[in-house]
Amino acid sequence: MYTNKKVLITGGTGTIGQHLLKAILSYSPSVVRIYSRDEHKQYEMQQEFKEHRNIRYLIGDIRDEVRLLRAMEDIDYVFHLAAMKHVPACEYNPFEAVKTNVLGTQNVIQAAIAAKVKKVLFTSTDKAISPTNTYGATKLTSERLISAAEYQKGPKQTVFSSVRFGNVMCSRGSVIPLFKKQILEDHCITVTDMMMKRYMMTPNQAISLMLKANELAKGGEVFVLKMPVINLSDLAEVMIEKVSEKHRITESVEIKEIGLRPGEKMYEELMSDDEVIGSFETPDMYIIPSHFTDHEYNEAVRTLAKPSIGTDASISKEVLGEWLLSEKLI
Repeated sequence: MYTNKKVLITGGTGTIGQHLLKAILSYSPSVVRIYSRDEHKQYEMQQEFKEHRNIRYLIGDIRDEVRLLRAMEDIDYVFHLAAMKHVPACEYNPFEAVKTNVLGTQNVIQAAIAAKVKKVLFTSTDKAISPTNTYGATKLTSERLISAAEYQKGPKQTVFSSVRFGNVMCSRGSVIPLFKKQILEDHCITVTDMMMKRYMMTPNQAISLMLKANELAKGGEVFVLKMPVINLSDLAEVMIEKVSEKHRITESVEIKEIGLRPGEKMYEELMSDDEVIGSFETPDMYIIPSHFTDHEYNEAVRTLAKPSIGTDASISKEVLGEWLLSEKLI
């Protein structure tokens, strides 16, 4: 799908962007353009990927439609990852979050249509379901913009879709690097609430399912990646155990509860009850079709059985520890 093709990744210097870049490069694309506003991270990426001659680094902001249009010239596929992601930052600067996450996404849509891009995949979050914070609300709005683009594009052939997932281990804003730093420096970690639960997956799992969703996309869908639930108390205890073993820490590490931050929820949801109706299921993901399209899927996709929602099992501490070690996150 990507061999000899041209790909643009907005927000490409982030954790997900870098993992996605590695995956895309394995298909020998003609060029991959990394679009972000952080020149230092771009410099670091240039050093890491200096043996690859098919990467271009473009400084730009998704708030700038003219710059986006220039970046999308002759592009086949766009992965839209750029966003304001930190919940407290979005709460304190709500309209800045709107300008980046909502207006920026609309700029991506308009530029992609004008540049005749083949496919655009937008990355969303489980916080878009019944949002209680600005970040989730802006992501929900962006999902709606992407789905609506399917009927607003006129005769153009660009396919727009979204992929929704939870926390990605060690992505920007992940609690794992914070826990590690606190264990090493303070011998005490701060947890909002020990009863909190979160959907979580490794970067490689997220990238694999993103590429699969982009392959399946026909237009307007939201692909919801199936993820296991992690108890925050389990994550804290496993981090203490593994980091202490690796760095030979003999002192006990205290866990301190500090309470929920503004806008935070005790647990997230993958889909709303209304979204379940009329949705489809594959072994790896759920597919919420657009209200404005009537695409048919092959026999590998079946109508979603409602009981499968909400039965997501928590992974064991043993599996969680294996994930952390295999991804070299500690």
